[in-house]
Amino acid sequence: MITRLSRLFVRTLRDDPADAEVPSHKLLVRAGYVRRIAPGVYSWLPLGLRVLRRVEDVVRAEMNAIGGQEILLPALLPREPYEASNRWTEYGDSLFRIKDRKGADMLLGPTHEELFALTVKSEYSSYKDLPVTLYQVQTKYRDEERPRAGILRGREFVMKDSYSFDLDDAGLEASYAAHRAAYQRILERLGIRYVIVAATSGAMGGSASEEFLAESPVGEDTYVRSLESGYAANVEAVVTPAPAPQSVDDKPAAVVHDTPATPTIATLVEWANGAGIAEQFGRAVTAADTLKNVMVKLRHPDGKTEILGVGIPGDREVDDKRLGASVEPAEVELLTEADFAENPFLVKGYIGPKSLQANGVRYLVDPRVATGTAWITGADSSGQHVVGLVAGRDFTPDGTIEAAEVRDGDPSPDGHGTLVSARGIEIGHIFQLGRKYADVFEIDVLGENGKPVRVTMGSYGIGISRMVAVLAEQLHDDKGLRWPADVAPFDVHVVIANKDAAARAGAEQVAATLDSQGLEVLLDDRTASPGVKFKDAELLGVPLVLVIGRGWAEGKVELRDRFTGATEDLPAETAAQALITRIRP
Repeated sequence: MITRLSRLFVRTLRDDPADAEVPSHKLLVRAGYVRRIAPGVYSWLPLGLRVLRRVEDVVRAEMNAIGGQEILLPALLPREPYEASNRWTEYGDSLFRIKDRKGADMLLGPTHEELFALTVKSEYSSYKDLPVTLYQVQTKYRDEERPRAGILRGREFVMKDSYSFDLDDAGLEASYAAHRAAYQRILERLGIRYVIVAATSGAMGGSASEEFLAESPVGEDTYVRSLESGYAANVEAVVTPAPAPQSVDDKPAAVVHDTPATPTIATLVEWANGAGIAEQFGRAVTAADTLKNVMVKLRHPDGKTEILGVGIPGDREVDDKRLGASVEPAEVELLTEADFAENPFLVKGYIGPKSLQANGVRYLVDPRVATGTAWITGADSSGQHVVGLVAGRDFTPDGTIEAAEVRDGDPSPDGHGTLVSARGIEIGHIFQLGRKYADVFEIDVLGENGKPVRVTMGSYGIGISRMVAVLAEQLHDDKGLRWPADVAPFDVHVVIANKDAAARAGAEQVAATLDSQGLEVLLDDRTASPGVKFKDAELLGVPLVLVIGRGWAEGKVELRDRFTGATEDLPAETAAQALITRIRP
């Protein structure tokens, strides 16, 4: 089909939108692919919708190839299934909750594990029915607190989510592996640079979990990997290697010291090195020798709150994402002045583990705070610290927590090399859910031996609309968008570069020939100047641009490649066939 630019519903912009921060947002708006309706909510105009649908086609092809069957569930969902799984509360403020005219609670679906589980339960009852993989391409809704970056982080987005149902763990592992391989094929077909990292399951639940991250400096996810091995993980999923336990018998007794005006780690280290403490250590005291106790408040899904003490080495900061992932589904809040007033044993700047545990405050520590390690930490009295407080002798934490920041140079958890960090955009996430939802909804089928078998599930999501933005992020240049052939809105962009009647007629003829062979053709038949047309062609990003202008009279046309920037002259009479051969060899 020939689409004429003079009739296409599009307006390109010369200036970046005022609210745009990242290249994909700027370019997709400037090129007329999307338009903002509200914070985190965008309309898809014809060009954008074409790309979105072609990304969907790639995803569908690979899902069908592994035996997936497409269905479509509603986006408007009842409360009851999510109440049963406890995710009505676990999702917190990110869930869009609404009421119908009768006052019944409803929600806009952020993901559909519950509904897929109930769908299979209602239709299947025998082991002969399994395994089965169902998927949908559906609009999802999450009430992001700070939607940003255009369609990269919106409140409404298009996602493919699929769900496998198997009889046993071996079947689940096979379904998981099939999805993992399918996602790799999808991303390779699209030309996206990505990394697969270990991840946490969060509110989804389950055991094994991996994320597919597109490499990008504007990504909100930080991941680490070891260049000496294949280890890679989202920072939330990094497990800190703990030192081996040490004997506590040969450690000097802990001593409380007056440490006036030392409410910070820096002032404490300065005091220690000036007070002769370094002589006890046999070296200079550093922040890594101190134990920093961070106080937070947890708000649990049932509405109850809890004060929690988190102990980490003083040379580290708390990573909010790691802390949040460690305490899910509870939400983390900072303590208020009222909280400190109600708990006078919390002496700001001088908090120690003994007072926390004496007052019933749960105390979790970094894995580096292992049995036998000695620390300088607060003595629970203003202007006092204790030196040589030994874990496992002078205090016993209630457990460990992954809350401290992960830094470049940290040892890799797999024991091979050190970690380096990078940023990425989450585009896919796969989970071995196991029987979490099958247990909630009692999904059993009759086994081969006549006894009921509880099914096991996997959940697999990949962002369709987000991948459009990722492609724009990774493949643009300083002139505009550059779409890969599999998802470009058109196969060829034909530009009429002058007002010569013969050239215009020739462009129509070439476009018609391309169209007759089933290619999608964008024909710039506008009366705009060649300069305007060329800038728009660069901005719109169709991979092949055929320029028909003054050279037509000499029997030549110019072919421009948006990816390589290369140009070449083609004979006018064979140009259409040359393009057909190139696009469909």
